[in-house]
Amino acid sequence: MNVRLDQLEQHLQQGLKTIYIVSGDEPLQAQEACQLIRAAAKAAQFNEHEVLNADSSFKWDELLTAGNALSLFASQKLIELRLTSGKPGAEGAKVLQAYVQTPSDSNLLLINSAKFDKSAKNSKWYKSLSAVGVHIEIWPIESQQLPNWIARRMRQAGLQPYQEAASLLAELVDGNLLAASQEIEKLKLLLPEDKPAVSAQVIRNSVVDSARYNAFNLVDAALKGNTKECVKMLAGLHDEGVEPLSLIWILSREVRQLSLIKQEVQQGRSADQAMQAQHIWRNRQPLVNTALARLSAAQLSTLLQQVAHADQLAKGMHQGNSWDQLERITLTLAGAQLPSH
Repeated sequence: MNVRLDQLEQHLQQGLKTIYIVSGDEPLQAQEACQLIRAAAKAAQFNEHEVLNADSSFKWDELLTAGNALSLFASQKLIELRLTSGKPGAEGAKVLQAYVQTPSDSNLLLINSAKFDKSAKNSKWYKSLSAVGVHIEIWPIESQQLPNWIARRMRQAGLQPYQEAASLLAELVDGNLLAASQEIEKLKLLLPEDKPAVSAQVIRNSVVDSARYNAFNLVDAALKGNTKECVKMLAGLHDEGVEPLSLIWILSREVRQLSLIKQEVQQGRSADQAMQAQHIWRNRQPLVNTALARLSAAQLSTLLQQVAHADQLAKGMHQGNSWDQLERITLTLAGAQLPSH
């Protein structure tokens, strides 16, 4: 069963299914879809929450163990499976099909995944899941739709946007919804409640204030190969108290897109076609081309693993400094030759 993101809240009010799948490469919308499902599960007394990260070292039997384990403290459990690659592999496919055969009303399985390609959607494991569960597929907002999305988001935040303000912010955030959302939250704090009008000048003043160490400028500096600027920006973002997870989401999306484009080019598709398929805005395509020429498929695969590890560090799942890992990822993306560890 497929449910659009804008239908999800109403769908959840009608009762919960045992399996939900959220897939796509747009981090903000995917995050918000998962938040809606988590909130609905909590309201339905799914008081235990277990997170499983299906990375390269993941043992898939853990999913079945989690599904069968009884808690002393809660009668219902939310199991969140994070599938970073969009494909579970042969072992994972078998386990997912086995899980579907014996679903428990005491468990709710939430699969948070990267975008599924055509082969994944034609697989037996996906068809088994979607037959009993709900799939919320996240699609990027097209460039021509982004100003309206931003204006609507501003109004939901209690602001009154002029159209040119929404268009300017869309241009400045370059298609990144997380950046747009963060700027809207900042505007909400900066503007007085009795004067919530947002003009283009207000947008310029707000965004310029944070532009020096903007997370998206950091990504652009890395794509350009400017290692000195990357180090400087990372230090600034750290000093400003930016949450590492917001950087990790941005870097994860960028690295995943680069990896997918590289794969498609190696399979014979032109770089332009591959970038269009990944919704890379035209004004960013030269930057992406520069990075693709510098990074091999093996390096991009390693970067994906490093981003997943950074995510785990930021969430306290492993010991270590997530900022050190972020610096390593950013410098590698920029082309620096770092010693392995």
